[in-house]
Amino acid sequence: MIAPFRMFIGGPIGSGNQWFSWIHIDDLVYLIIQALTNSDMSGIYNATAPNPVRMSELSQTISQVLNRPSWLPIPGFAIKAILGDGAIVVLEGQQVISQQTLDIGFKYQYPDLRTALANICK
Repeated sequence: MIAPFRMFIGGPIGSGNQWFSWIHIDDLVYLIIQALTNSDMSGIYNATAPNPVRMSELSQTISQVLNRPSWLPIPGFAIKAILGDGAIVVLEGQQVISQQTLDIGFKYQYPDLRTALANICK
């Protein structure tokens, strides 16, 4: 989603009300390393940051971090035309919570979206 914002044509996908779960690549790698080296970790872990956001908040935060406008939403019908049945995941979103990851005491370097995006976009 960052590329369109850099070209001044960014905006939310669909209604903007759908949930968007995300994770910074550094936190993902560290979580994988923990899973490989910590014998106490077993089962399924959601590899997401602890703070999912709405698509509209994601777009607004990217806009602010890049100092670009967020003015061109991508309509749902365009996403459906491109992704077909896969558009459901994008247009409806999922609020994935990383509770088991938090319960083991995993420490995120980038628990909030603004800090993560600022690091990625620098």
